[in-house]
Amino acid sequence: MTEESLFVLESAKESMVNAIEHLERELAKIRAGKASPTMLKGVIVEYYGAHVPIEQTSNISTPDPRQILVQPFDRSSISAIEKAILAANLGFNPIKDADMLRINVPPLTEERRRDLVKRAKVEVEEAKVSVRNARRQANEEAKKLEKEGVPEDEVKKLVEKIQELTDQFIAKVDKLFEIKEKDIMTV
Repeated sequence: MTEESLFVLESAKESMVNAIEHLERELAKIRAGKASPTMLKGVIVEYYGAHVPIEQTSNISTPDPRQILVQPFDRSSISAIEKAILAANLGFNPIKDADMLRINVPPLTEERRRDLVKRAKVEVEEAKVSVRNARRQANEEAKKLEKEGVPEDEVKKLVEKIQELTDQFIAKVDKLFEIKEKDIMTV
């Protein structure tokens, strides 16, 4: 394979890896029953006029599988953090307890589990679209190479390699969904 072909292939692979990493982050945010500090990832707190992630304002821990503790670094920010958690619409109701917030994580109902699986499916579809977009872009680059004088059989091999790569990444996405779905549906 020519250097240009390898560059196109590596570029496509990098885009597909990014899609998988993004999917993993998004799936981690979808809770599967047990309390986890990652459930609060993405909550943005208005902290002294600036919008910052909750991790930068508090220590977040899980003393047991049904509870999350949020201990603000600055006690005066506890109301802002509580407001941010409620505004994030995660289905949590934080309880002020002295200088910390306690969040009781309710057990998931069957209906809620199905909703979470649907949400995971949406994330999975977005990841698949990203992988396919990377394939489309790489195929366009391959066609440009052919116009620039790269032999036709070389381009054909490149397109085949791109398709193999796409199939591998789509299979990874499906596997991640399968694992997450099992995790969510397990009582």
